[in-house]
Amino acid sequence: MQESAAHKIIRVSQGRSEHLQRPVVEEYPLRLRVNGKELATLVCSPHKLNFLLIGFFRLQGFISSLDEIQSLGVCSDFGLAEVRLNGELPERLQPTLTSGCGTGIAYNLPDQLLSEGKQRPRHYDSESLLRLMKELNDLTEQYRSHGGIHSAAIGDRDGVLMLHAEDIGRHNTLDRVAGEALFRGINLQDKMLVTSGRVSTEMVAKAARLGIGLLATRTSPTDKAIQLCEQAGITLVGYVRGGNMEVYSHSQQLRLNNNSERITGVTGVILAGGESRRMGSDKSLLPVAGARFIDHVYQRMASLFDEVVIVTNSPDLYNEIPCRKVPDIYYAQGSLAGVHSGLAHAKSEKIFVVGCDMPFISPAVVREICSHAAEGDLVIPHSSSGHEPLHALYSKACLPAMERVLDAGLKRILLFFDQVKLVELPASVVRQHDPQEKSFQNINTPEDYFRLRGTLVDEYEIELPLKRGNDNN
Repeated sequence: MQESAAHKIIRVSQGRSEHLQRPVVEEYPLRLRVNGKELATLVCSPHKLNFLLIGFFRLQGFISSLDEIQSLGVCSDFGLAEVRLNGELPERLQPTLTSGCGTGIAYNLPDQLLSEGKQRPRHYDSESLLRLMKELNDLTEQYRSHGGIHSAAIGDRDGVLMLHAEDIGRHNTLDRVAGEALFRGINLQDKMLVTSGRVSTEMVAKAARLGIGLLATRTSPTDKAIQLCEQAGITLVGYVRGGNMEVYSHSQQLRLNNNSERITGVTGVILAGGESRRMGSDKSLLPVAGARFIDHVYQRMASLFDEVVIVTNSPDLYNEIPCRKVPDIYYAQGSLAGVHSGLAHAKSEKIFVVGCDMPFISPAVVREICSHAAEGDLVIPHSSSGHEPLHALYSKACLPAMERVLDAGLKRILLFFDQVKLVELPASVVRQHDPQEKSFQNINTPEDYFRLRGTLVDEYEIELPLKRGNDNN
């Protein structure tokens, strides 16, 4: 069936007119009759209608396998699809009109979306996402020739394109790939979905039904779409163009590759084993700016180091963060034991350590500290409050000295400093990069937390009188 036809037009350019023929996308209304009853009229593009119909039924929750379809026939001349399903449809269907192009309709749109894989960690890579979006762009020749066509593609975590569809309605493109996947027996759980159109609630609802883990668009999402992605555990990415992107939800599931700015030869270590006595609850899990403290800290550390390790005795709390979790080797012996464990487990010879409640990490300060790595076994900055051992660089040469202190039943982290080659950075050097010393601020009490809640975790925007992260115990 022809999908576009030549249409006579008059083109006006720079005051001159000319008569031309231009291809125009066809808008095809398809009446849908199910079990003898009129259900809906789908406005779509007139190709591969079997995939569209199967996907429509699947994403409305009417079927979950091909075995539930007794028969499916399409009369293209009359724009009619006759479908016979096992069992009966509900007597009263409640349609939800959506913002999708082509009068999108969603039946059974749930109030809260929970995809099947929400409780499993999902790990994606920004380079793979960019590859998949580029392949979608390369395939979308129809979009370039006459406009008005949306496209979508499904890819695996390596960015390999598995399915592709085009239609005048962006919601129809997802119906098409869902139908083809069911027809071909392709499992879409945790796959990436990229689309050319705006992401609305309807697109999120359909993606969640399929178990999609990452949803990306060349344009923007709506506010409700962002909310639903948060509920469904879906990483939502917008404005994926030319190597750029904006992450709206569950950013901890997307590794942002920026290798040219990575610090080589150093492992980033996040300490998440504290007892949080003064806070009264686990500080790492407290929400701020749409995510947990530890999510913000991890995202910054992952942008700086090729390997990030979380030292924790409760790894299940951080399943969705895509890095190794390691326990204390010396159990419950304070931050010294945490640094020791991170150092012992790190693949690199050196580690850079931060606490899980230190969201003001300055890349410039971290780079300054790491630039002195060759000068000693331990590079520790000073602030106006003294040593800052939870924002410092440690080498594996420190391990024997640490173990002597820990074996003696001692916890104070400063006790091994005189046994290693120590490099101390003056506060004046730190203040060149971080004049207010916010890098060393952490959250210790409920009062600290409530002052922070509701603000953006950005070292250039937050001005709060928080406590220092010293460990002098």
